Amino acid sequence: MDKLTALRLGRRLVTEVPGAGPGRRAFVEIRPVETDTDAAVRRQGWTRADRNRTFRLTHRDYDADQLDGFDYDIGAILVRAATVAGEAQLLAAIEAWSLRPEQFLHPWQTDDPR
Repeated sequence: MDKLTALRLGRRLVTEVPGAGPGRRAFVEIRPVETDTDAAVRRQGWTRADRNRTFRLTHRDYDADQLDGFDYDIGAILVRAATVAGEAQLLAAIEAWSLRPEQFLHPWQTDDPR
């Protein structure tokens, strides 16, 4: 599935970025914000594409030794977060964080613990 389509359908994308230091791994997540309409459509077994979604970007840094366990949040640090409205603001935020859209992958293609 095309990554932009995934975002429009409310699915998240992730990229790994350099960790804060030795023994650290970090990830930036784009998570579309779910609306009441999205929830209602999902209860009916559907997903809804929306070009005007609001997105939450989150950069977290983890203790690399904790990623494989159930307590991956132990030692996790929220580096920064932002909420943006629409695809143009999302692109601007990604660029402001010195990232490129093509870096982002589907979560199952990464080691992101979330």
